[in-house]
Amino acid sequence: MSTAEKMQRTIDPITAQVVRGALENVAIEMGHKLARMSYSSIIRESEDFGCALIDVDGQQLCESTHSTPLQSGPIPGYVRGIRRILAERNDTFYPGDVIMHNSAYHGASHGPDIGFCVPVFYQDELIGFSVTTAHHLDVGALTPGSCGIVDAVDAYAEGLQFKAVKVYEKGQKNHQVWHILRDNIRAPDMVVGDMEAQIAAARIGAERYLEIVEKYGLETVLAASEDLMNYSEKMLRSAIEKLPDGTYSAEGYLDGYLDSPDPAKKDLKIVVTVHIKGSDITIDLTGTSAQVDDRPINMPFEGTVDCAIYLTLRSILLDSSVYGNIPQNSGLIRPVRIIAPKGTLCNPIFPAPTIARFCQGNVVADTLMKALGQIVPQQVSAGVGNLKVIAYSGLVGENYWVYMDIMEGSYGGRYGKDGMDAVDTLYANTRNNPIEDIESHYPLRVTRYELREDASGAGKWRGGIGSIREVSFLSDGSCSVEGDGHKYAPWGFSGGGAGRVGQLLLHSGSGTLEELPSKIPNRRMKAGDRLQLTGPCGGGYGNPLEREAEKVLADVLDGYISRETARREYRVVISESMELDVQATEELRLERS
Repeated sequence: MSTAEKMQRTIDPITAQVVRGALENVAIEMGHKLARMSYSSIIRESEDFGCALIDVDGQQLCESTHSTPLQSGPIPGYVRGIRRILAERNDTFYPGDVIMHNSAYHGASHGPDIGFCVPVFYQDELIGFSVTTAHHLDVGALTPGSCGIVDAVDAYAEGLQFKAVKVYEKGQKNHQVWHILRDNIRAPDMVVGDMEAQIAAARIGAERYLEIVEKYGLETVLAASEDLMNYSEKMLRSAIEKLPDGTYSAEGYLDGYLDSPDPAKKDLKIVVTVHIKGSDITIDLTGTSAQVDDRPINMPFEGTVDCAIYLTLRSILLDSSVYGNIPQNSGLIRPVRIIAPKGTLCNPIFPAPTIARFCQGNVVADTLMKALGQIVPQQVSAGVGNLKVIAYSGLVGENYWVYMDIMEGSYGGRYGKDGMDAVDTLYANTRNNPIEDIESHYPLRVTRYELREDASGAGKWRGGIGSIREVSFLSDGSCSVEGDGHKYAPWGFSGGGAGRVGQLLLHSGSGTLEELPSKIPNRRMKAGDRLQLTGPCGGGYGNPLEREAEKVLADVLDGYISRETARREYRVVISESMELDVQATEELRLERS
């Protein structure tokens, strides 16, 4: 049944909501099963995975609610890429197939996010796909780990490329593919174990989808799905129509490679122009810096850039605290058009590397939010502190251990609320890994983990506070880091102050101290070496002099800011006995008003 045919059939809203609940529960079950079956902490603890059901037209029907948007959001693109490649090979889908895919130029978000796709058949007819994606800790790249490979010179240096590879064909396991995987991936037991968990979760999704179809009938399920997508589209169009027609622009900046002598590799620019006309919105990235041909700072257009834009629009225009739980499906992308010129950071040309694309995508989202702030100032936050992703690794005999850690950022202040402290931001939604889990599995020790002091952006609503984490090596190993935000501080909004940049320090076991840039390729570490990671702090929202003096006092008492900062930034006087001097504060604020 085509999309047009589905749209012709009407369905009552109660049935549509019943089917919606059934579909969403399938995706949730897939996510729970995947997390419980996986080996690595990046899936098991941080939940860096995605699960979704896709219809035969490539539209997303539902996704797991506790997975990260950067995993679930690209899944329709994975399916489109798989279909395109199979068509080029004169191949097709069969019952029992399981297809592995990670091509960043065919819908995948980047190479380490490997997808497993199970086609779903009903009465010998292909009716959709059950798909899981997850970040894998090694994909056979030039250095250990699947993040921080910031010196990859092209797509081939980023690791194994899987372009619609059938790891099961018509139900038969392709053993040779699995041999290749184990022979070319570090920590193969863990990585292959995670892959098998993905396949099991995708098969569960396929089984549950068939149960729903058998219970309600295929026509009813498809009609309900189309009705839900139409509803999601209608809600977003309604929100867009409330915005004034016009053009709104903003610019954001990336560190790039601050230690590079090549000016084309640092101080890179993201340009976002928003065009609104009626219920349609166009996001134009023209003016963004050119792609970097031999460094993986480029972003896949489909799988990273588009997801950053879709998520930001939905989060700002359809805030769940106002609109409730709107179905997450492909209806939400229909009113949106994205323009990204070929050969730029946001739409690179193969074989430009893309594996370290994470922080740049966050800057795309942050810059889009900055542009929208011109017309919906009460629905955005001030500038957001970016994240760092660190790959730790080492050898025990002939076997590698590999661990990936996501260092959280912070949000800017928002209308009516302070920014959130030490959290993953924008299109990231992963959780931090418990220290106990790290230290029980790897020769690492977390010696410090705390909020920064005296660093958040000042404002009527202050910016969120970044964290500091120190990790010591208990044995020789190596690490690599991909990050950003060491040069350009998160922006303040509506009179708020800018946030603070991040930092990366290496304390060697011999007692030397070295400041490192935001991106470092694989680096040998000795036992006793200690990496100190400092996350950026978000920008402030609104005039700092309008912040309630009692809240400033509370920040001082909590150790977030000093008495000196309270006086300098907020004009609030706090005595040595840590009491608010109301009269002195009023006088000081009057002087500065």
